[in-house]
Amino acid sequence: MRVAESNWSDIEAYLRRDDRCVLPFGSTEQHAGLSLSVDAILAERVAVEAAEPLGVPVYPAMPFGLAPYFAAFPGSVSLRVETLLAVARDVVASVARSGFRRILIVNGHGGNAPVGALAHDLMAEDPRLSIRFHNWYNAPRTWAAAMAVDPSGSHGNWMENFPWTRLPHAPAPAGRKPPVDGTLLKASAPAQVREILGDGSYGGPWQMPDEAMARIWAEGVAETRAALEGPWPAR
Repeated sequence: MRVAESNWSDIEAYLRRDDRCVLPFGSTEQHAGLSLSVDAILAERVAVEAAEPLGVPVYPAMPFGLAPYFAAFPGSVSLRVETLLAVARDVVASVARSGFRRILIVNGHGGNAPVGALAHDLMAEDPRLSIRFHNWYNAPRTWAAAMAVDPSGSHGNWMENFPWTRLPHAPAPAGRKPPVDGTLLKASAPAQVREILGDGSYGGPWQMPDEAMARIWAEGVAETRAALEGPWPAR
């Protein structure tokens, strides 16, 4: 149930029978030859597919997150930590005001981890709320499915290369890219990050067969649905 396909009275009617909703959080940042919106696309899509049989509303993905390290790649956007947390706080306050009490945040970007910490603050401030922060891509079953394909799964490589994140005009290169020095990368300013990464991928194959990606995706949807189903604390 996409909120974008609902009106206010649809949500009012829904809240008479359930108080769950899903808030996807993503990012707009370089992903090598893939879409700049990979993280937002994946977070919203996995949330929609997970919530569909349950009839739970899914809000549009938050398209911007914390990605200062990619500032030298054109098109990338990064919020300040305090900005992201302020937006997350206001969004949760708004849906709570509507009547939602059980909120699943489906996160598609590692840089958004501070939102998970904020969730605990918000529950302490308003004990009516129960908020679960779910990193869909590295939840245990999904991550295990990815590592069974290839342990190189990482940013901008095959692990984020789905039919819905590819760009027709930018086909993936063949073969494998050598892994980058992650320790050096973390200690580098944006200009050096771009120099180290080159095309933006962290290394490994740029693409895997769609059959393998479908298995990972199925686990991601199932694990996200399980997070939405609960258990939730009794109210």
